[in-house]
Amino acid sequence: MTSTMRALMGGAGPEWDVRDVDVPTPGPGQIRVRVRAAAVNRADLYMLQGTYNPRAKTSDLFTAGLEFAGEVDAIGADVRHRAVGDRVMGVALGAFAPYALVDHRHVITVPECLSWTDAAALPVALATEHDALTQGGFGLKQSVLVVGATSSVGLIGVQLAKALGASQVIATTTSDSKADALKSVGADVVVNTASETLAEAVAGVTGGAGADLTLDHVGGQLFAGTFLATRVGGTVVNVGRLAGAESTIDLNQLSFRRLRVLGTTFSVRTPDELADACAALATDVVPAVEEGRVRAVVDRVFAFDDAKAAADHMRSNTATGKIVLEMPAS
Repeated sequence: MTSTMRALMGGAGPEWDVRDVDVPTPGPGQIRVRVRAAAVNRADLYMLQGTYNPRAKTSDLFTAGLEFAGEVDAIGADVRHRAVGDRVMGVALGAFAPYALVDHRHVITVPECLSWTDAAALPVALATEHDALTQGGFGLKQSVLVVGATSSVGLIGVQLAKALGASQVIATTTSDSKADALKSVGADVVVNTASETLAEAVAGVTGGAGADLTLDHVGGQLFAGTFLATRVGGTVVNVGRLAGAESTIDLNQLSFRRLRVLGTTFSVRTPDELADACAALATDVVPAVEEGRVRAVVDRVFAFDDAKAAADHMRSNTATGKIVLEMPAS
């Protein structure tokens, strides 16, 4: 093993810059992971733009990447329940490199049935969607509306809701060509919000009531449309803001329908909060992955040296599923 590695660095310009950096050494409570594959997230592009600054980002120049899969390579002091050679997937800044450091509580055991590519495509979405469902008070036999379901996170949201016992999952897209992809992961109904009114379409398939729980990955003005698409006394959880962070809402709709509206993000969670979210996956979600009821949806795989092409592919907004980078040997 060499003392340096090639890593994708952010903060030096509008694109990632390949640089030689020191292989990190794990400190107390940390493990070092030999990264085999890493997924590209929208947040990675926001970090390049300087519009997203998670708690883990402590300097202007940083090793990029947030989501990975690989083997535990070294262990720091005070690490429990992890051993060298363990197959893990997780979330930590610095994933776009052959070796990454991560809090030992922020990884999940990779089921033997998963390839590195599929494993790298799962942790962010699993944690995000399970947390959103939990915060939203999801229960058995509830109907769930997933807005922006063809996003990589939304595709997992559809599957998780179904696997955990939703009576009906309604998924939205803006393209009829993506309807089959949504049905293939378990959506009972697909609504095209480019050609249909969200509230009317959802009312038509829920007996006029609306969905019990709405997971919104789009934001923007479509967020306001989720109020009438959610039943009286239901819950709306805003997960993502792909269409923007601003929306003009009708407070009468909010009040008369007695909705509970929540917002969520992992960017400002404490290490302990992130650990709790990861721990919850072990009992509630990993079994569904092992049984194939929740699966990774990978759009394309790029080589490490083609990272700019991977970023451009995400910027094109044409991907259905995750974009994954294969890590180099060193």
